[in-house]
Amino acid sequence: MTYRNPVLNADWSDPDVVRVGDDFYLTASSFGRAPGLPLLHSRDLVNWTLVGHALERLEPAADFRAPRHDCGVWAPSLRFHDDRFWIFWGDPDQGIFQVNAPEIRGPWTRPHLVKEGKGLIDPCPLWDDETGEAYLVHAWAKSRAGVKNRLTGHRMRPDGTSLLDEGKVIVDADRIPGWFTLEGPKLYRHDGWFWILAPAGGVETGWQGALRAREFFGPYEERIVLEQKDTDVNGPHQGGWVRTPSGEDWFLHFQQRGAYGRVVHLQPMRWGADGWPVVGDEGAPVLEHRSPDLPVQPPAAPATDDDFPGGRFGRQWQWAANPQDGWATHHSGDGLRLSCVRTAHAHDLRKLPHVLTQRLPGVPSAVEVGLTLHGEEPGARAGLAVLGDAFGWIGLERAADGTVHLVHRFAEQVAERERDADRPRLAPDGRVHLRIEIGAGARCRFAYDLGDGPHHSGPVFAAAPWRWVGALLGLFALAPAGPGHAGAASFTGFRIRPL
Repeated sequence: MTYRNPVLNADWSDPDVVRVGDDFYLTASSFGRAPGLPLLHSRDLVNWTLVGHALERLEPAADFRAPRHDCGVWAPSLRFHDDRFWIFWGDPDQGIFQVNAPEIRGPWTRPHLVKEGKGLIDPCPLWDDETGEAYLVHAWAKSRAGVKNRLTGHRMRPDGTSLLDEGKVIVDADRIPGWFTLEGPKLYRHDGWFWILAPAGGVETGWQGALRAREFFGPYEERIVLEQKDTDVNGPHQGGWVRTPSGEDWFLHFQQRGAYGRVVHLQPMRWGADGWPVVGDEGAPVLEHRSPDLPVQPPAAPATDDDFPGGRFGRQWQWAANPQDGWATHHSGDGLRLSCVRTAHAHDLRKLPHVLTQRLPGVPSAVEVGLTLHGEEPGARAGLAVLGDAFGWIGLERAADGTVHLVHRFAEQVAERERDADRPRLAPDGRVHLRIEIGAGARCRFAYDLGDGPHHSGPVFAAAPWRWVGALLGLFALAPAGPGHAGAASFTGFRIRPL
């Protein structure tokens, strides 16, 4: 059997992976969305399902009441030690945190600050079974710390609660000819060496490096072990190494794909005669390869569709910021009921925390959902959106005279407020079936059905990523600022189908 890359064709950014028994687990960056730290499970490294999140909400909670798409949870590391799962990550504005749990589904501890400071990112722990020592390595974000392209190492308390020294720069990539933006380190012990697998060269054009030393604090020697070469896989780097029960080695990493975000590839890996890792096809990423020597599994992927039973939404959804009570209402039937939350930012969806989001699919797809607007407040509206530095949405809005209209709006990256992408149309029943056709290059065509058949609306809209995040699909309901309850909107039958 063979598999094709990417094995996760959506924005599962900065992946790390660990094996426990016959099971593989993966986590990824979640930045400012909640819940954060997604947890994926696989038995074959190819077919993955989303089983939960390790972080219910970001802390301090007040700092994440509004969207902060380039903050929060940056590249995490996932490890299993002392019969517990551990995740370490860097918040570039606060420092290095960890959470841990006895089972992958939890309960997870509340975030614990291991090292406070600005610009501390991409931490990875290592517990050395031979010596009982524990270590931690991290990178630096120049936007906060003023420095980058270096890795700092610490001794760590074995219980993972604090560090035992001030830290030392163990790799200064300014001293390595041609290397820049060294980050994302993953720390291992293998064959008597300390190994750091770390990317450099930037997310769109970079490569995967390997560094090794006999002692944790160095000196390290380096080698490029995966790069684009003559393939179509740009910037193949940042991920994790995992070994199967039969002794095969594999490397999971991301590829930056614009509005689609950072999709995840699986590469074969072996240790060469000189002791260095060889990743992919002699250092080039593979598109198709023999499957890992693991029991065959049925095809699987993280869920996207949702009927919202009892008003509850599936674990594939994340709020744009920490949630508040009352945004979504549970009830006895199917369908998602969102309150029309009053806001002073009704003109700009990018500023709203109460948008329920999921990842843009990485293949041409049609996204559909049914919508009914219950809110009676003039200006109350709800819809289906494609969100990024630019955004577009289609949905329903209550006019001043009480009628409901189908509206389609957008805002360019530099625009401070939305404007119409097509003329409003009367929606006499206050309900509509919405559709977005996402074609090649994440070019989106919006459509609607008011009961008289499907119609396209407005020009094609090119989805745009956020700064570090791929474009997102979103469901929302809102009303202009004012007193009192503004009603709600119901969404039914959310579906994503390949085109």
